[in-house]
Order: sequence, then structure tokens, then C-alpha cells
Amino acid sequence: MSTGHDHGHDHAPAEFNRAFAIGIALNIAFVAIEGFYGWKVNSLALLADAGHNLSDVAGLVLAWGGALAGKLRPDLRHTYGWKRASILAAFFNALLLLVAMGSLGWEAVGRLGTPEATEGWTIIAVAGVGIAINTATALLFMRGRKGDLNIRGAFLHMAADALVSLGVVIGGALYLWQGWAWIDPVMSLAIAVIIVVGTWNLFKQSLHLMFDGVPEGVDLAAVRTLLLSLPGVGEVHDLHVWAMGTSETALTAHVVLKDQGTDASAVLHEAEHELHEHFEIRHITLQLESAAYAPLCALREGSGCC
Repeated sequence: MSTGHDHGHDHAPAEFNRAFAIGIALNIAFVAIEGFYGWKVNSLALLADAGHNLSDVAGLVLAWGGALAGKLRPDLRHTYGWKRASILAAFFNALLLLVAMGSLGWEAVGRLGTPEATEGWTIIAVAGVGIAINTATALLFMRGRKGDLNIRGAFLHMAADALVSLGVVIGGALYLWQGWAWIDPVMSLAIAVIIVVGTWNLFKQSLHLMFDGVPEGVDLAAVRTLLLSLPGVGEVHDLHVWAMGTSETALTAHVVLKDQGTDASAVLHEAEHELHEHFEIRHITLQLESAAYAPLCALREGSGCC
């Protein structure tokens, strides 16, 4: 006996179309301003930050595309729809940020050997605008950063930008105070290291989900224990939990009933309720089996997780 329950439609991810549109527009404008003044005053920190902001525009476009693709309806060829696009977007967002920071770090190390003079006040003014723009953009995504890995990637990108701009301001202030020409590449290198450390977890999580890993916050052993604790359930096998997208988790399992008198509808209802309540799993498919049939189930052995 099989049954599928999908109540994800009642809990659709929040709309962030406006946030993406505003964030992309603001950052494109700021890239142009920062790139121009970075070239004008010969500031590596400003030029590197402009390049980083340009990669973040691409990251926002990527995240937005992933979010939109994830909302496409399933069809006969793609029965789950395109939900996984949001996972791919989160992964490439993290990868893009890591590559951008690697390039920034490489350029900063090269500039350390030949530090050049720059204009501290211009750097401070331009980077100050960057702090305001990037902080405002990050705030647009703050409410969705915990429930959706793709939105979290966009939030981290913008928060990282604000941190980079803050570092540029500090570097400009130190240059004005002490005249240290080397402070510009040093601050760039320090910021790159901080952002790589902060982005690494996003990279690992999105890569994990790409290969159908159990989502963070779901304890597979606890899920199995919960199903076994349901009245009338004697055994659980072939249990699988994976992410359909960055905001929706799916589960399949074979559930063996102790006897033929067990109310199957009651088991299904209770399982659905408990999995929603404790693990936020909303796409559930359970195959109910009798104790007589269970030994004959081809998937009983070698499932790899039970």
C-alpha cells in the first residue's frame, strides 16, 4: 500500500522578486561608481571591491534565476519541477564568491611588494556609500536567510560586500593617519580571508544537497525513531530524506504494520503530522506493508541507511 502526501504548496517560499530587483539595480550603479573612482585614485581596495561587487551582481542574478526556476510547475518530463535549481544557484553563488575572494587575495599579495600611494578621503567616501548600499541590500534578504539556502547565499554575498567596504574605509582612514601605502592591500587580503571562512559553510551545504544529502537540521536516526514510535508500526526500512530545493524537504520510507487490524489512515495521518511538526518535512511518501509482505520487499536489505 503506497501513499504520497505533498503539502508544500501551502508553505511556498516568500517572494523576494522585489529584493532581487532592488539589490541588482543598486549594485550595478555602485560598481560603476566604485570602479571609476578606484581607477582615478589608483586604489586596489576600491578596484577589487568593484570587481567583487560585479561578481555579486552575477550572484544575485543567479540566485534570482534559481528562485524563479524553483517555482516552475512540474510536468510529464520533470515531475518534481525545477526546485533543485535553487540548490544549484546556492552552490554556484558560493563558488563565485570564493573565486572572487581568491582573485582579490592574489592581487593583494602581488601589490604588497610594490605598495602605491592613493587618496584616502576618496576611498573613504566611496566605500562609505558601499557600506550603505550593501547593508540595505543584505537587509532585504535577512528574513529568508534561515529557511532557504539560496536566499542565504544572496544575503551572505551582500553582507560580505558590506564587510569589504567597511575594511576599505578602515584602510583609507589608516592611510590618512599614518601614510601607510601597504595598508590598502593588507586590508584587502584580510577581508578576503574572513569572507572565505564565512562562505565555506554555504559551499559545503549546497554541495551536500546537490548529491541528495540529508538537509541540515534533519537527524535521520531521529526520523526513523519517530516513525517506529507510531502506534501499529513494527518496522521501517528504505528510509530516504533529501532536499527537493533550498526550502523543501522530501521523505520516502517503507513502513511495516504490526498486524492487519492497524488503522492505516491513522498511521499516515500521525506520521504526516509528526514529520511536519518536528522536522519541517512536507513532501512525504510512505509505502505501508503488512508483516507478511515485508520479508519479500526487494528494498528491505541494502538500503544503505536503515
